[in-house]
Amino acid sequence: MLREPARLIAYRRLLLDVALTAGSFLFAHQLRSDVLPRVLPGLFPSGLYPFSDYLPLLAVVLPLWMLLLAAHRLTAPGEVLSLRREAFKEMRVAVLGVLVLAAASYLLRLDFISRPFLLLFGLTNGVVLAAARIAERRTALGRKLAEAPERVVVVVGCGDEGVAVARQVAAHRAWGLRLLGLVDADGCGRAEAGGFPVVADLASLFDLLTREVVDEVVLAVPTRQLGELEPALVRCQELGVRVRVALRPFPHLQPHVEVEALNGIPLLTFATSPIAPFALFVKRVIDVAASAAALLLLSPLWLLLVAAVRLTSRGPVLYRQVRCGLHGRRFTLLKFRTMVENADRMRAEVEHLNVMDGPVFKAPSDPRVTPVGHLLRRSSLDELPQLLNVLVGDMALVGPRPPIPEEVEQYEPWQRRRLAMKPGITCLWQISGRSNLDFATWMELDLAYIDHWSLWLDTKIMALTVPAVFSGRGAA
Repeated sequence: MLREPARLIAYRRLLLDVALTAGSFLFAHQLRSDVLPRVLPGLFPSGLYPFSDYLPLLAVVLPLWMLLLAAHRLTAPGEVLSLRREAFKEMRVAVLGVLVLAAASYLLRLDFISRPFLLLFGLTNGVVLAAARIAERRTALGRKLAEAPERVVVVVGCGDEGVAVARQVAAHRAWGLRLLGLVDADGCGRAEAGGFPVVADLASLFDLLTREVVDEVVLAVPTRQLGELEPALVRCQELGVRVRVALRPFPHLQPHVEVEALNGIPLLTFATSPIAPFALFVKRVIDVAASAAALLLLSPLWLLLVAAVRLTSRGPVLYRQVRCGLHGRRFTLLKFRTMVENADRMRAEVEHLNVMDGPVFKAPSDPRVTPVGHLLRRSSLDELPQLLNVLVGDMALVGPRPPIPEEVEQYEPWQRRRLAMKPGITCLWQISGRSNLDFATWMELDLAYIDHWSLWLDTKIMALTVPAVFSGRGAA
C-alpha cells in the first residue's frame, strides 16, 4: 500500500480505536461500579473506587494501547489480512493489554485496581475493536470512514507494466486512488489497453493535466525507457503534479524494497530481511528489558549452576566460542560449560557419533559431555549466559541460531541468507524438534522465520519455547 494513504488510514483508525478504548474503559467502570452490584449483589457486594481514582490508570492505558495496536498492525509489504485475522488481532491487543495491566497491578501492589474490572474492560474492548474492523469491511459508512481522500491517477505506459499498475489502482479504491486512464508512451495510437481507456499520448499529456483534475502520474514503462520520459516528468513538476515511478528492474527477485536518500541521492534498497525500523526497535527494546530482567531474577539459579559446573569437573565455568552473527559479524558466544576441559581438541575422536547431516555437529551420546552437562543440555540451562549476548546486542531472544565460522564456510549460497537477521537464543528450529530435524529443514525454517517475521511471530515462538524446553524433545 502507498505510504501516504496508508498513514492517513492508520492515523484515522488509531484515533477511532483510542476513543473506543476510552469508551470501553468508562463502560467497564460503570458496569462494575453501578450495574453489577445492583444486579448481582451476591457476587459484587460493593462498587469500585470513584472514576477519578481510575483516571491515572486510563492515562496509562491509552498510550499502552496505541503502542500495542501499532505493533500488531505491522504487516509485510503488500499483505492484506482477512477480516477474521484482523478481528482476532484486535482482540489479542485487548487480551495482551489487560494481562500487562494485571501483572503491573500485582507487582506494584495497586490494590485499588479491581480484577473483575480489568476482565470486563478487556472483554468489552476486544469486542468493540473487532466490531469496528467488521464495520469497516461490511458497512457502507464503515468503508467510507476507512477510505483515504480521493487522488486521481494517470498511468503513463500501455505495456504490461502500465496495465499491471492500472489494475492495482483500479482494485484499491479504499486507498483513495481513482484511475483516470492510461497515457500511450509508445505512439501506438491505441484507444485502450488491458481494458483501460487510453486518454492521451506523451504529446498531449500537458493538455490532459491542464484540462482534467489529476493528482498523480505514475510512470510504468520498461526501465530502459525511463530516460525518454524526463520531459514528461519536468512538465508534471512545473504543474505541481506528483510523479511516481513503478520500478521492477529485477523482475525475478522478490525482496523487500524501499527508497531512501543518501544526502540527496535517491537509493533504491533491495533487502532480504524485513525493513521495519519501528518493529525492529520494539524488538530490541524487548530484548534488552527481558534479558536484563531475566539476569536479575535468575541470579540465584546462576549461582547454583556456577557451583555445579565448578565442583563437578575441571575447567572454566563458561564456555566461549566464536560465532557468526548479523551478516557474518564475529562475536563470542557464552554458554555454561557442559563438556570436559579441552573438548574441542577431541572433536575428531567423536566425529563418527554425529547424527546431523550438513556441516553441523550434534551427538546425543557425546562422551565428552559431563554428567552435569547432560542435565544442563536437556533443560537448555546451559544457554542462560547468552542473555548477556542479548543484552550487549550480539544476539536477540528470537532469531536463527548463530553458526560457527567453519559451518558458514560450507554453506550453499541460499543458506547464507539466514545471516541476514540477528541470531537468537530460540527460533522455529528450537520449537520444531531441534536435533530431530535434518540440516536442510533447519535452514528452511530459519529462512521462513526471516520472510514472515513480525513481533507477533516472536511472541508465539517465545511462548512455544517453554513447553519445548520442558519436553526436552530434540535436545542434544
